[in-house]
Amino acid sequence: MARYTSSFNAGVPLETAHQSLVEILRSCGCEVIYETEEYIMAREKPGNVSYAKLVTIEALIDATRATQSQVHIKIVAKNEELPLQVDNHCRQFFDGIENAIVANNRWEHLENALN
Repeated sequence: MARYTSSFNAGVPLETAHQSLVEILRSCGCEVIYETEEYIMAREKPGNVSYAKLVTIEALIDATRATQSQVHIKIVAKNEELPLQVDNHCRQFFDGIENAIVANNRWEHLENALN
């Protein structure tokens, strides 16, 4: 199973972080399958790759560490594909989501953080 994680701080109020993250995931070709205020589960839309390569994204917005202008977000991307190559489908999809997060103009990507 391929699995990639990222943890970062974003300059966005907690109230708008959830909706902004949903919009980013949708713009990357994901459909949201479950969500709460602090958690989003999305998956890659089927049709382009085999079922085992479909990527599932989990995003956790840490409200306990949030301030009025900053939130901590953790992203996990995983699929059933064995990561036999460094540049596999899950890694490519994960990199695309990370790039969309950094490029998002609705918030400021402040820093990558250690888990």
